[in-house]
Amino acid sequence: MNYRDGFRRMEAAGHFRRRLADHGRQLAREGRVVRLMEVCGSHTMAIARYAIRDFLPAGIRLVSGPGCPVCVTDPGYLDAAIELADRGVIVSTFGDMVRVPGSRSTLAQARAEGGRVEVCYSPMSALELARNHPASEVVFLAVGFETTVAPVIAMLDAAVSQGIGNLSLLTAFKRIPPALAALISDPGIRIDGLLCPAHVSAIIGADAYLPFAETHGVACVVAGFEPLDILLGLDGLLQQYLSGKARVDNQYARVVKPGGNRQALALMDRYLLPGDASWRGLGTIPASALNLRPEFSRFDAGNRHGLILQPGRLNPGCLCGEILKGKLAPEECPLFGGACHPDRPLGPCMVSSEGNCAAAFRYGGKVGMASGVCA
Repeated sequence: MNYRDGFRRMEAAGHFRRRLADHGRQLAREGRVVRLMEVCGSHTMAIARYAIRDFLPAGIRLVSGPGCPVCVTDPGYLDAAIELADRGVIVSTFGDMVRVPGSRSTLAQARAEGGRVEVCYSPMSALELARNHPASEVVFLAVGFETTVAPVIAMLDAAVSQGIGNLSLLTAFKRIPPALAALISDPGIRIDGLLCPAHVSAIIGADAYLPFAETHGVACVVAGFEPLDILLGLDGLLQQYLSGKARVDNQYARVVKPGGNRQALALMDRYLLPGDASWRGLGTIPASALNLRPEFSRFDAGNRHGLILQPGRLNPGCLCGEILKGKLAPEECPLFGGACHPDRPLGPCMVSSEGNCAAAFRYGGKVGMASGVCA
């Protein structure tokens, strides 16, 4: 970045801070408090990293939602993955999953005890593992929202076309729109606006949020991850809220299209069907999962290895569920930073690189609540 670009960004940031202050004064005059939720773990991290909450006016509450796929995964899924590793199956996974607690153990512990747990940075690494170890079974831990689903299914499509027979998926795919619908419908949760996830929106499209604006009257803005993107998104949400006219604004049009990525959606539709899923903190949400179609059941690790996924045991002191719903801030959990620490996490929100608790601990700011006054 050259100096001219830097000054322009500083000027733009100052402009949006002044606008947020103006919105805050209007809210104060009207005696209102607005609750805006970001539902993407990358937004959560960016908001904490750049201390955006620290200069929000008192009437603007920015809360974090269930935007971390690792965090909402049931511990019973981890129990099944650990069982596979104990059986001698090669378990391929993204790094975040290795330290997430199951009911009694972690994949890291299973690996320390001799289990074959391989960390990968791309789903295609699992395909390479299966190709390079034809005598071994390889199971990829297919955890993620729509953003991750597309490349995982592209990997599966490659396995099918190449005739790779020793690879299967243990799926915990989650769909964002049903989860948002569940949150909005919960009488105990008030959401006035949604800072919609940019990565997910690149797959499903901005139009996926129209029901929330048109039916529920919730303001929606699709925004990018740069500080100016987030400030612009918050300004757009507040404009909608104060005008009383909810809509879907796509402020990330350089990446997100109204109908999403049609090629990715078509590939996902070829292999997957919606189903019900259990979300940590939110319970069972209808049609919020994406499961392999029956014709591809041979690639379902549960079927292939005779697994029966059972509900796992949650740590009774961990308040990840309430934090993921935006009811509590990480700092309000009595375990935060003490018994639950990045070096010894008791819940997934402290483990994942997109977790609410990890963001709060790493950057020392308030995640899930507003603090400070913008003048």
